[in-house]
Amino acid sequence: MRNEQKDGRLSSVATAMLLLKSFTDEHNELGIGALSRQLGLAKSTVHRLASTLLDAGMLDQNKETGKYRLGVTIFELGMLARRKMDIYNEAKIFLRELREKTRETVNLAIMRDDSLIYLNSLEGPSAIKVRSHMGLRLSAHCSAEGKVLLAFGAPDEQARVVAQGLSRQTLNTITDPAVFAEEMKLVEDRGYATDYEESEIGVRSIAVPVFSGGNDVAAAVGISGPVQRLTKRTLISYLPALTLAAEAVSIRLGASPRYSPAALRVAK
Repeated sequence: MRNEQKDGRLSSVATAMLLLKSFTDEHNELGIGALSRQLGLAKSTVHRLASTLLDAGMLDQNKETGKYRLGVTIFELGMLARRKMDIYNEAKIFLRELREKTRETVNLAIMRDDSLIYLNSLEGPSAIKVRSHMGLRLSAHCSAEGKVLLAFGAPDEQARVVAQGLSRQTLNTITDPAVFAEEMKLVEDRGYATDYEESEIGVRSIAVPVFSGGNDVAAAVGISGPVQRLTKRTLISYLPALTLAAEAVSIRLGASPRYSPAALRVAK
């Protein structure tokens, strides 16, 4: 009986976690019915879980619609976790310096569960900016940061992303697995990736890898901005500063230096 109670408690915790993970950027408010269908549980069970999470501040409720959304406690815990991340802490100063040099938006991203997550996004000072994706889970195959992480990451991770389908975000998104494999080889060979309106129309970006103490890819640092300002030539001209910033973060994480000054020339 005691073991059953223990298992039951663990099961409830796992279900509560699944409920919280049901919320996405596209579905930031969900009702009991939608949660019930998504979790495959009775509405009464979902209602009890939601009420418990509401009391704990993990969920908030829209008084007009009765639907639930993530609560402020989730935000507080997320910010605490981000502050404790070595990559985030070690990269901050170099990201700020890179933003000052380029005056464009600078991003720091990692891969988790085959999705791209932006840990930091420092907006440039210009009036015309690109929107921040910080904290969101996004498709990795169509962004500069995601392509870098896939090209330098584990082969099975790249294979899983391709197997899940290279969904089209814009007309420029690479959706053919064979073409994507060629893109991955190109990124690995030249050491950086670009996104020419592949994830979002009107936005271009460039990214390079950050390595950990084991010389495994740990994150990606990227620069993004509107096409009106970032011509392809301008974007590539930021590569030396971008590479130096990523190299500095990598060394702070314990990685060996990878680039000589001669290697930091502007790509042709």
